[in-house]
Amino acid sequence: MNSSSPDQAAGYAGVPAAKLPLERILFYLLSAVALIYALSAGLKTIAEFDLGWQMATGRWIVQHHQIPSTEVFSYTAAGQPWIYPVGAGLLFYGLFLLGGYALLSWLAAAACVGVVALLLRRGSAISATLAILAVPLITSRTTPRAEMFTVVLFAATLSLLWQQHESGDARLWLLPVLMVAWVNLHPGFVAGLGLLGAYVMVEALDMLQPGLRPVAVARLRRTWPWLVVTFAATLVNPWGWNVFQVIARQEAAMGAHSQLILEWAPIPLNWVHIRNGLSPRDPDEFYVLLLVAILAVAIALMRRQIGAAILMCGAAFFPIRHMRFTALFSIVVVIVGGAVLTPCVETLKHKIPGIRLRSAIAIAAVLPLVGLAATRVSSVITDRTYRSGANLVSFGAGLSWWFPESATAFVARENLPGQIFSTGSEGAYMAWRLGPKYRNYIDGRAIPFGTELTLRSGWLRASTPDSMQWKQEADRYDINVILLPIGRFSALQFFPVLKQFCESDFWRPVYLDEVSVVFLRRRPETEALIRRLQVNCSTAPLPAVPPAATGTEAFNQWANAASVLRALGRNEEAFTAANKALAIFPDSGYLHFLRGHMFQEAGKPREAEQDYLLATKLEPNLVAPWSALAAFYQDSGRLPAAIDAWEHAAGVSRWPWDPLVSLGYANLQAHRPEAALAAFNAAANSLPVRYELMVDNTVLANIAHGRARSWYYLGDLRRAISFDEQAARLLPDADLWLQLADLYDRAGRTEDANRTRAQGLALSTGR
Repeated sequence: MNSSSPDQAAGYAGVPAAKLPLERILFYLLSAVALIYALSAGLKTIAEFDLGWQMATGRWIVQHHQIPSTEVFSYTAAGQPWIYPVGAGLLFYGLFLLGGYALLSWLAAAACVGVVALLLRRGSAISATLAILAVPLITSRTTPRAEMFTVVLFAATLSLLWQQHESGDARLWLLPVLMVAWVNLHPGFVAGLGLLGAYVMVEALDMLQPGLRPVAVARLRRTWPWLVVTFAATLVNPWGWNVFQVIARQEAAMGAHSQLILEWAPIPLNWVHIRNGLSPRDPDEFYVLLLVAILAVAIALMRRQIGAAILMCGAAFFPIRHMRFTALFSIVVVIVGGAVLTPCVETLKHKIPGIRLRSAIAIAAVLPLVGLAATRVSSVITDRTYRSGANLVSFGAGLSWWFPESATAFVARENLPGQIFSTGSEGAYMAWRLGPKYRNYIDGRAIPFGTELTLRSGWLRASTPDSMQWKQEADRYDINVILLPIGRFSALQFFPVLKQFCESDFWRPVYLDEVSVVFLRRRPETEALIRRLQVNCSTAPLPAVPPAATGTEAFNQWANAASVLRALGRNEEAFTAANKALAIFPDSGYLHFLRGHMFQEAGKPREAEQDYLLATKLEPNLVAPWSALAAFYQDSGRLPAAIDAWEHAAGVSRWPWDPLVSLGYANLQAHRPEAALAAFNAAANSLPVRYELMVDNTVLANIAHGRARSWYYLGDLRRAISFDEQAARLLPDADLWLQLADLYDRAGRTEDANRTRAQGLALSTGR
């Protein structure tokens, strides 16, 4: 492990390469498969929400010939301190000027291929196998945003450090060069510093073993000057030491990030996710690589490679805490785990008698993996992968269908007045597409906007147009325009009041298509524009431009149109649009889920159940189809089936308290108080530490009341009263107060019962 001959450097310790043609063939085959897979999976349309403000930063620097240290794109946080590496923004802006969004898509594909190539740099057939499994995790984090550079540079840095650990002959001068680039591209440079510390830890642990001490000391003696220089290289940036403020502020905002932004949420490790993730039919590579890491850690411990074991455990901890780190975890597993497992495979190979048998077993082991990769590549390039699930992208280069491209062009063309309201998802695109003329309300940066504004933007999007919240916010910031995406994913479900806004006297629709909508505030100075531009949401054609073909673009147009038409109450047209989308791609679980709702509303329960069941079969890891099926069964009185579906919904949800509460009430309805209490307790335990960011008092009151009912049926009146008192304090609901009064009566607390009943009656009559 600590020194290598040319044969060992090829990946086959102690065995002449000339005698192992099959192993080399398998390595080259698996490497080619991994690279082809990486290119196919990496080349997709752009759906990155952060790319907009990063390109806008590059444009601002070029236009103003300086680097901003305060927020310059919004009207809500203007002037707030803002420090962030600007190299990525400048690079993205330059590439956009050269080749538009298409070139940025190709950059992402190149980054994905580059990371995989780095993983194969000194690898074996085992590491090539693991690299294939790592491709989906890598491509998910090498999209066009500054983070992509952290993934590439993390792979390069770890590859160099592990080469130094294994052979002592790495080109260490590259480390500070990489760090200078890294600190100017993305705050993830701190992960590079973590790798430097991990390397020292690995060598220090080797030094504790007498047989390894001399070589480990020699390696560390050669390495430590370069480690010092690499750390010093972090200061080669426009802010010097102040660049570390980015890390400090990011960590301070992590509590809110992990609850409001999906990529910062933890990866669930419940049985449903693990079982689905390890399914031979459609495995989730994270869970597969986690299993590989566990095996590699066990082997490393047996071989007294303590440093490697600790490094892999640490790498696994971060994605379990925040799913954003899955790509970095996969890189560690391929490089370090591959190095641990390769000698074991070599040992096992020599225990198998006969070259032909060994060759047959090796080929038999490789073929399923090649088949899986081929299937994945085929699904990607035919867009089957992207038409199913909640995907915002498609295969190829350019901008995703999700962004309100036509709506922003309309705003710019018509020169609409005043400030524009948008939310965090599309705000960065607005800063890029409409800036600097228009400033945005918010974008995806927790800093400098803060948690309060992030929550307020979400509340506004769900509030009716005549609400006091809208009036106050519009007056405060002189908001005259609302521009929101309303596509079927990550958009329309967060704007449940589309129809109310279309019918509002306060805001008038002036633009509508199947992915975005624009409203203009009714004021004397906007009346002329409204008379000229307003559209009728009841009759506006959707899709706005009839599809000219039957490919992915047409599918997305019809699928989004179906969602918007249903939200507008145009159900007959929504049925037609959904059926046209399904004619292009029949395996869309989302569309069967949507059509199931429409069948149910139309009084066709048999058809609704069929579509719900098909949706859960096609998309078993999505919460919405399971919840819809569960609610359908519960409304139909089929409680065992409802309970089973609610359990599935809770099992696949990353924020499971809502389906767990519904599961609890279904169990109460089925006269299963013990199971109900377990569900309500699980719902309470699943709430995040800062639950106020994600749930309101209604959810908390429902949990407390469910616990109260469960304890009542279990014969514990004292606990039932205690939990219903808690529910009544959380939610001023007449039924809760009246039920609490009944409990007081049963406990002989007449005075409390009379007082509580009076309060409940007062609430019910509105006095």
